[in-house]
Formats: sequence, C-alpha cells, structure tokens
Amino acid sequence: MKKPLAVLLAALTLSGCSLDSTTSSDDVVDVVIGYQSKTINTVTAGTLLKAQGYLEHRLADITTRTGTKYNVTWQDYDTGAPITAQMVAEKIDIGSMGDYPMLINGSKTQGNDRARTEIVSVTGYNPKGALNMVVVAPDSPARTLTDLAGKKVSASVGSAGHGTLVRALAQAGLDPKTGVEVLNQQPQVGASALESGQVQGLSQFVAWPGLLVFQNKAKLLYDGAALNYPTLHGVVVRRAYATEHPEVLDAFLQAQLDATDFLNTKPLEASRIVAEGSGLPQEVVYLYNGPGGTSFDTTLKPSLVDALKGDVPYLKSIGDFAELDVPGFVQDGPLRAAFAARGLDYDAAVKTTGTPAAGELWLQGADTTQPAASPNQLLRAVRDAQARGATVRAAYVPDTELGTRWFADKSIWVRDGQNYLPFDTAAGAQRYTAAHPGSSTVDYQQALAGAV
Repeated sequence: MKKPLAVLLAALTLSGCSLDSTTSSDDVVDVVIGYQSKTINTVTAGTLLKAQGYLEHRLADITTRTGTKYNVTWQDYDTGAPITAQMVAEKIDIGSMGDYPMLINGSKTQGNDRARTEIVSVTGYNPKGALNMVVVAPDSPARTLTDLAGKKVSASVGSAGHGTLVRALAQAGLDPKTGVEVLNQQPQVGASALESGQVQGLSQFVAWPGLLVFQNKAKLLYDGAALNYPTLHGVVVRRAYATEHPEVLDAFLQAQLDATDFLNTKPLEASRIVAEGSGLPQEVVYLYNGPGGTSFDTTLKPSLVDALKGDVPYLKSIGDFAELDVPGFVQDGPLRAAFAARGLDYDAAVKTTGTPAAGELWLQGADTTQPAASPNQLLRAVRDAQARGATVRAAYVPDTELGTRWFADKSIWVRDGQNYLPFDTAAGAQRYTAAHPGSSTVDYQQALAGAV
C-alpha cells in the first residue's frame, strides 16, 4: 500500500506545526465528521470518539501550539450511503462506514479530485463475517436462508448487511436478484416492516440483529460468520481535505487510537457510554463491544484489503459500480505516522488478531462481569446466581460452530452427553445433531437445569 502524507504527517507531529500555522488566530478550520451512532463497529470513529471528546482535545492542543482554531461538526446517519452522498458534495470531510459502503464511496468519489476519498483506518472487523446477520420474526417457520426463497427481505441496498445477504444467497444457490425480493429500507424502517409482517426477513449490520433479538422482536436465521469471509468497518477521508489539513487527519487518527485503547481496556464502561450516546440498550452494545465480539483494531490488515477486493464482484452484481483500484484506495501512510508518533510498531500491530469469544455473565447492579471457561460453566453460574436471588442482566456465550458471541438465553442449546452446546441459529444446531447421533436440542431452561 502506498503511503501519501506519511512523511508530512510525521514531520507535523514532530514539529508541532500545521499547514495552517501561518493563518491568523481568527481563522477557523471546519472539520465535518459523518458517523453512524447506532452502528456499533464504528464507535471508535463515531459515538465513543464523540462522547469522549478525544478529537476536540487533540485539535485544541494544535490550537495551543499554532493559534489555528478548529470547529468540529458531527453528523449522525443511519447508514453509510448518505455519508457518501455528502462526501461527493464535499460537505463531509471524514466518514466511517462498512466495507461495501466504503467501496461504493471510493467508486462514486473518484471522478472528482475534491471529493475523492481514501480508506485510512479500520474501526472494527470480524474475520469470519459475523458483523452482519439475517433475522426473521419470532414465529417464523423459516429455519434456513433457503426458506426465504420468493419472500420479501428488507435490507439497505449497498450496505454491509446487504452485501452479506447477496453473498449468502449466492452460496445457498439462490440468485441474489431473483431468489428473494429485496426491499431497500433504512434499518429502523425494515425493523418495523418485519414486526408488522410486511417483510419475512431483515438483513442488516450490527447492532440491529442483536437489538431485535434482545427485544424479542426477531430470531436469528443466518449468521454472517457462516460465510467465513471477513467483514469490516473503517474510516474514509477526502484526499483533498487531508492534503490541505494533514494535521486534522493526524489528530483524528490519534483520537481514534485513544478511543480504541479505551474500549479495549474498559469495554464495560465503553458500552455504557456508547449506550447513552446511541440510545441502544447497554446489553446489546456489550454483546458487540465486549471481549470476543467485534475486533476493534485500527490497522489495515492485508486479509481485510483482500476481502475488499473480493467484495467488488458482488458490488458489480447489484448495481452500477465503477472500477476501483482497491490497493490504491487503501492508504496506510497516515495511520503508520500516527503509530510512529506514539512509539508503536505498526507492522507488529498488523499481525495481531482479535481474541476469541468466551462465556461471560453480567449480573444486575454489578460493575464487573464474570468469565466462564465453558458453556456448562456459564449455565451453572447463571443457575447459581438465580438460586441466590440475583438478577441476570445478560449472559453471553460463543456459538459452538462459528464462535460468534451471542446471548445465552437466545441461543439454541444442544445436549450431547453431559455437555450443553449453544448455537446462535437453528440451522447450526441441526447441523450438529445430524452429525452427532444421540445429541438433541433442548430449551434454555432445560440446559440451565441439566448443566453439571
């Protein structure tokens, strides 16, 4: 990957100067950030970053050194598409969104030098693709994705959730264009359509699937991790803006690193802040922000860049997508400079991987959670807590087959001998019982009672 601005950013960091250092102190540089408050995978460049004021603090330090003032405006959207539209119009400088939207962003902006964008960091990713899921109504008879053939499915066309649907339908042997009727809807509109029965499925990015399941308004039909294909969210910046104000991009990336460190070291506290800023239940936020959920890592890993390359054919299949030089679109130079300024080894960080999900119990009123080494141990912990009168706020457990972190009480449980195994979909549980004679599905209460 090329590294434009890297040398300049490094010099600015070391010297404490900016391109605007010669302007008068009365001049103000506008910084317009497009983010998605309810998209959990972007919180380190959005909701959490905004709430903690990391960017404003970094820019204030520049003001102290140079006299240049900065005015930060945060614009909240439901999906990446309107952020891209505003970047095309040169009205947003930095934005965060999912993999498919980022590629569409690059394709749509590349014809205008003032609007042209680059991917400069990752916010969160999942190596298997568990960030996007398909849910159905709680009483739906559907058990696999093919059961939605000929039915109406809500998705935000061009979003990460739509991308997973397209790829999953193709893998299941259904034509993504004719296999189901896709209704292009914003997430909240689709959620209402699912609840009212106007659609039979909803394919969206987090936190929508987890939210609807948590609210008992849906059940999980398809886990994107079944694709075993990386999904990610990241940050795009207008190249012209970054060239004119490299100190702003550097401050943003430093602030994102601040937010990422905070989330990874204090995930429960971070989930509270994000919940307050987004209006989402903290239990849902922590499903994704907790250990083993989304991997919050800013580095532009080769595997993620390769995944972006692999997304291009699917984007072409769903609409008008202009050719895009993906390696040229992904620029790690500014982030490398941000790492170097902190004395961090970027190349070593690129090689790190996220931690696998493990069982975790969260009791009402507790400011810490209790880990569980196995599903049986988690079940016993829940049972013991309830026996002593404690209220379980949330219990999380990794799917046996795919490793996806999910709610224990919303999982499908299978008994195999003395072991109780959780699956986030009925299809996953069915695959297991078919391959393991003698095993059988049980409900959550049976699993709680039987765990030893």
